[in-house]
Amino acid sequence: MMNYDQLVCRRIADVPPSGIRKFFDIVSEMKDAISLGVGEPDFTTPWRYNDAAIFSLRQGHTHYTSNWGLIELRRAIADYQLHRFGVEYDPTCEVLVTVGASEGIDLALRALVEPGDEVLAPDPTYVSYVPGIVFSGGTCVTLPTSAENQFKLTPEALRAAITPKTKAIILPYPNNPTGGVMSRADLEAIADVLRGTNIIVISDEIYAELTYGEQTHVSFASIPGMWERTITLNGFSKAFAMTGWRMGFACGPKQLMDVMVKIHQYTMLCAPTAGQYAALEALEAGKENHYADVAQMVRTYDRRRRIVVDAFNQMGLSCFEPLGAFYAFPSIRSTGMNSQEFCKRLLDAKKVATVPGDAFGALGEGHIRVSYATATDKIIEAMKRIGDFVSEL
Repeated sequence: MMNYDQLVCRRIADVPPSGIRKFFDIVSEMKDAISLGVGEPDFTTPWRYNDAAIFSLRQGHTHYTSNWGLIELRRAIADYQLHRFGVEYDPTCEVLVTVGASEGIDLALRALVEPGDEVLAPDPTYVSYVPGIVFSGGTCVTLPTSAENQFKLTPEALRAAITPKTKAIILPYPNNPTGGVMSRADLEAIADVLRGTNIIVISDEIYAELTYGEQTHVSFASIPGMWERTITLNGFSKAFAMTGWRMGFACGPKQLMDVMVKIHQYTMLCAPTAGQYAALEALEAGKENHYADVAQMVRTYDRRRRIVVDAFNQMGLSCFEPLGAFYAFPSIRSTGMNSQEFCKRLLDAKKVATVPGDAFGALGEGHIRVSYATATDKIIEAMKRIGDFVSEL
């Protein structure tokens, strides 16, 4: 009889399954349930993007592209990065089209990390970072953030965590799960700590377009002296409502991108061809109409954001005001429950699915993550149910 425990890689087997998918799988089989769990826009992909993909199929574009991706798309990405965020890249060797931003995270970590290396990441943070670091053979060192400092990474926390083993830092702003953002001044303070080191920054900017109020996104690579040490990750899932297309991109110095594309060409070969044509249309349409589709979605998210934050504060669950992404991260400590218990009891009693804060790191405990990327009427009903649940405790 096969002993699979002796065969599988213990490093991989010991990583727990995603805390997000657990509750999503339960709610998918529950009648009349409302899911505020998965971070996926409820908007469908604009038809203009779909048509571009369909037309590419009819034209016979069903073959592999370059490992790097369509050159037309890479030029459009470089143009987007320059005119939207003020960062210049050579589309021929500094822009790689990936299978979602998630592949970009994996490629960046595997291109950089060797056994014994340390990678820094904020806590709480996106569920894929720590497993990705472990999969690449590294060790994750967490950097504390809290509602008291608006879930920003502080230079003091960064400075205290750097050791001779530090290879890279993941900088994920706007942040999932907290909705925290970093201003230019905040990023410059981080840059001051990194100058003179040999540490690479993996800047996950997938929510770059989703900021609210007076807040606008600043790309870390645009900070003086940081371009040479930054791998910028982004994609089309969130702002362009293209989650299922799995289209992303990575930008950075040629020396780093050459290593990332080597992994990509042996594993993925290239991103889906039809998806690349849809992504190209998204950028061309965006430039043409001044990103009107994106702006409309952001206005809708902003209205939902205010509904959610106000509702939590009114029911007595203190909620930091998120200024980016499409998540709220209220504290549930006043209920006396931990985050797993709160989410399970809420789902059982009121059929509302949220994500326990501890899925995002130790410092996420005492919070839950709520996505407001779902229909407004469902959000209103869900907040009423949560309010009833809290009042009945």
